[in-house]
This record gives sequence, C-alpha cells and structure tokens, in this order.
Amino acid sequence: MDWSAIIEFDKQLLLALNGSHSLFLDGLAMTLTTAATWIPLYLSLFYLVLKNNDSVQKILLIVACAGLCVFIAGSLDDMIVKPLVARWRPTHDPQIGYLTDVVNGYRGGDYGFFSAHASNTFSIAVFFSLLVRSRLLTVFLVFWSLVNCWTRMYLGVHYPGDILVGLLWGGFVGTMVCMLHQRVAKRWSKGVNFVSEQYTRGGYLHNDVDVVICVFVFTCIYAILRACHYLYV
Repeated sequence: MDWSAIIEFDKQLLLALNGSHSLFLDGLAMTLTTAATWIPLYLSLFYLVLKNNDSVQKILLIVACAGLCVFIAGSLDDMIVKPLVARWRPTHDPQIGYLTDVVNGYRGGDYGFFSAHASNTFSIAVFFSLLVRSRLLTVFLVFWSLVNCWTRMYLGVHYPGDILVGLLWGGFVGTMVCMLHQRVAKRWSKGVNFVSEQYTRGGYLHNDVDVVICVFVFTCIYAILRACHYLYV
C-alpha cells in the first residue's frame, strides 16, 4: 500500500473542504464546533434518561456509560494517541499550513490524529441510538456528529483521514459501551416489554425523544443566527 499517495490525497481533499469566502459559513463553523453550543443537547439527553428510567441505579449507569464513551473515545486520544502519532494538524503542517484558511486565528493544538470531536460525538450518537432505539433520534444524532466533523475540516484543524479514523473508533467505543450497559442493566431488568406505540423499542417515550430533537433543531437555529452576526462585525 502506497501510504505517501494516501496521505497526499488526504491533504488535497482537506484543502478542497477547508474554508470559504463566506463570513456566514466561518461563523457557523466556529459556533457549531464550540462545545458550549451543544450543552442544551447534552442536558436534553440527560432529561430523556432521567424521565424514562425508574431508579437512581439505572440513571447513574447510563450517565457513567456516556462518560466512559467520552473518556475512551476522546480523552485517551488526546492523552496518548495524538502525542504518540504526532501528526500535525493541517493548520500547523509545514507543507500545507500556509495554504489552509484559518478562521479568527483558530488553529487548534499541534497534533490532530485522530479527531476527538469525531470520536466523542459519534460514540455518544451510537451509544444513545442503541440505547433508545428510535430511528428518528438516530438520524439526528448521526447528523449532529457529522456536522461536528464538517466543522473540523472546514476550520482546517483535521484532515479527512483524522475524521474517518475518529468516526470508526467512536462507533466501536459506543457499541462496546452499550453492550457493557446491557449486560449490567440486565441484572436489574424486570423483563418489561414496551409494546405501546408511545414507546421506542428501547422503552423510551416518543414524546421525550421529540424533546431532544427539538433542542437540536433550536440549537441549529441559534447557530445560524449567531453566524449571521459575523456578517456585521
């Protein structure tokens, strides 16, 4: 396998996806990539868990599993993989750093392999998709993760290869953590079957899933309005 050709293709693809002449897209990418923007979404997922589980044990287990997803998918990446692999972010790469569009001076840390944004968000998306088992929620959570991935390439802080590996690792972590959750939760299960159309296959009320989706939509509207502000600064 010709790794040099793959790496060169990765760089050229990044340059095609990175930046634009649009102040609106600059503002949108900066807003969407900021962790604080998505705090309402995280709170809505917590609300979903809180509302649909009947014991503190079950709630804490899910919260702990979500935390485990973030730790394994992202924190270990930042602490071990990035320094070990030491692949420059595009914005710091001596070969193409001067070609990348930088928004508001944002360049990220030195190393970018692999993307913690991609692995974190996709691990959470996969975990909650398997937990709740709502097709609509799955679509929105996967879209949320992919939006975060787009912002990282648009801002020039990750190569597409960084994103792809992050998604693969995040998907693996989310699946494994959900399997762990199922093994532990099975011991506390009362064998209740949710056959009503009010519930998802995972036993979560559709109305509560709708809350999460509404929060996601309103967060996107906020990001768009925030991006419009960049046009007048």
